[in-house]
Amino acid sequence: MHPQTKEDFMDKLENLKEKSRSAEQGGGTERLEKQKKAGKMTARERVDFLLDEGSFEEFDKFVVHRSRDFGLDEQKFLGDGVITGHGLIDGRPVFVFAQDFTVFGGSLSETHAKKIVKIMDLAMKTGYPIIGLNDSGGARIQEGVVSLGGYADIFLRNTIASGVVPQISCIMGPCAGGAVYSPAITDFNIMVKDSSYMFITGPDVIKTVTHEEVSKDELGGAMTHNQKSGVAHFAAESDEHCLRLTRELLSFIPSNNMENPPFAATNDPSNRTDEKLNSIVPTSSNQPYDIRDIIHNVVDEGYFFEVQEHYAPNIVVGFARLGGYSVGIVANQPAYLAGVLDIDASVKAARFVRFCDCFNIPLITFEDVPGFLPGVNQEHFGIIRHGAKLLYAFAEATVPKITVITRKAYGGAYCVMASKHIRTDINFAYPTAEIAVMGAEGAVGLLYRKEISDSENPEEFRRAKVSEFDEKLANPYVAAEHGFIDEVIEPSQTRPKLIHALSLLQNKRDTNPPRKHGNIPL
Repeated sequence: MHPQTKEDFMDKLENLKEKSRSAEQGGGTERLEKQKKAGKMTARERVDFLLDEGSFEEFDKFVVHRSRDFGLDEQKFLGDGVITGHGLIDGRPVFVFAQDFTVFGGSLSETHAKKIVKIMDLAMKTGYPIIGLNDSGGARIQEGVVSLGGYADIFLRNTIASGVVPQISCIMGPCAGGAVYSPAITDFNIMVKDSSYMFITGPDVIKTVTHEEVSKDELGGAMTHNQKSGVAHFAAESDEHCLRLTRELLSFIPSNNMENPPFAATNDPSNRTDEKLNSIVPTSSNQPYDIRDIIHNVVDEGYFFEVQEHYAPNIVVGFARLGGYSVGIVANQPAYLAGVLDIDASVKAARFVRFCDCFNIPLITFEDVPGFLPGVNQEHFGIIRHGAKLLYAFAEATVPKITVITRKAYGGAYCVMASKHIRTDINFAYPTAEIAVMGAEGAVGLLYRKEISDSENPEEFRRAKVSEFDEKLANPYVAAEHGFIDEVIEPSQTRPKLIHALSLLQNKRDTNPPRKHGNIPL
């Protein structure tokens, strides 16, 4: 063999550059411009915007599909409709794939799937998060079962990676049919308003089968899945907003289940007290207030990163920091349905609790709950089973758990909301806390029904018994006498109390019995 000349090397180098330029053109200039006119970033622009500048390393740039049917052999695009590789977010490695709608509508082929599977397998080996930027019309019809098999290969990796490395799905265009199951398994879904949608069967099929007429946005748009179905966790205003949310979300969570969440230094003093907290909870047990007012006054810099803000608003979940440490917050919301637990709220909170437990994020619970929502629909749709999911999630969690009862803690909901009895480490209560089987009014009505009706002055008798009930049972001191509440605290002291408790629990070790897995009541 002749040794390679300088001219040979330069020819090969120029060929490499030409191929790279071709791969970066996706489906061609015309299709890229069409994507931009629709208000969407191109796949490469999304990757560059998401990752730290200059950090992206691409894999499989020159892969093309293998199909020879239905004219596809004459249409080959380098990369085959998906960009895959790794890069950095705030200096932390992540794996990423970005589907390119300009190439065959981002449809998934055998090779497209293999590229995604490759980075998912590497993410598991290295312990780095997986971020998917979804923009695809679904399976590539021309490839038939091979394409379906590619989806199943991805679903398997999603399942195996669950609870091992964080998985985030950004829905930045269509996501239909079998494509929706991968995001459904991942930890968080971020959808873009007006340009993304998810559904198993589209409007045309629904009209044919059920004769219902519905638009894509009504059926599976960003707000539909953020408000009604609970499939999505965030609704972004634009592609850029979606990618910024992804970066921010990652700042609260570790790279894998063997690490602790990232620490963020703060200038907010750990011993800061706030007298405003003493007046947030109303003296009347029936008066609403916004639980976020307590959260914002307690956490670092007053910043709370809420998750699923628009879904089941009677419970609030999200991330914050206390003394620089990331925490997950679960809180009943008295400003909506009095903070009652219903089916949607139970499922929303249970999923969040389990995520935090997977990734070593301590749980802070603010409790003000009058019970579970009564009603025929709730019972018939399984409030017992769904409420048990939240109970199961809190009981199963082994991360540090701290509860603050701000006001009501009634009935079974008291038990469910991270009570001492299900392995919560430290339980605080405000002096306004009411811990009882039920509220005083309801209890007196049940216990003294005959006496009230027989009394000469029923209303006076009833008020006296309500007052007696409040004094004897519906207060935090009875629970404190039994050790179910560790300390009754002044509300203004909440922040330092929580930070000191977190510090105490930093080396906490708790385990569950050896088993394949538990059987959560799905």
